Amino acid sequence: MSRIGLFFASSTGNTRRIAKAIKKRYDDETMADALNVNKATPELFGSYEQLILGTSTLGAGALPGLSTDCMGGGWEEFLPQIEHLDFSGKTIALYGLGDQNKYAEEFVDAMGILYEFFKARGASFVGAWPADDYEFISSKALLDDDFVGLALDQENQKLMTDARVDAWLKLISPAFGLPS
Repeated sequence: MSRIGLFFASSTGNTRRIAKAIKKRYDDETMADALNVNKATPELFGSYEQLILGTSTLGAGALPGLSTDCMGGGWEEFLPQIEHLDFSGKTIALYGLGDQNKYAEEFVDAMGILYEFFKARGASFVGAWPADDYEFISSKALLDDDFVGLALDQENQKLMTDARVDAWLKLISPAFGLPS
């Protein structure tokens, strides 16, 4: 089995595309194929000691799910299935997508919701990302002056995505035992 689980939830496909771009950088022994959480089982998810988790933020700061018209469901339906799991000893890196112009008051909030969920269950986190170079009003994903993970805006800063993903992967590589 691969050492790192790569899971996401997406409504438009942007979060999936980022997950697939991350996966392309690693072999199958290192990282599992990107998997939408609406196709994951709690057993598979819980079997990884290292996880990279991606989410988009929908509407007024919500997780992807059936209530936000995410076909097939998403984090909204999956988190209740894993709320009993203990994530102590597990390392998680988060990435989140949002629109800092249209949704400036809830930019990448869903990433902050995932952070709080897994933190409450004992997970350790890597990959905090500076909030510089973003213009937003507020975010649940902001901890001190950094985001809890990589923040991406495919609507307004798409040209910055590849460089941000590359820099973030170098940042988290040591914690995951990956070459940088």
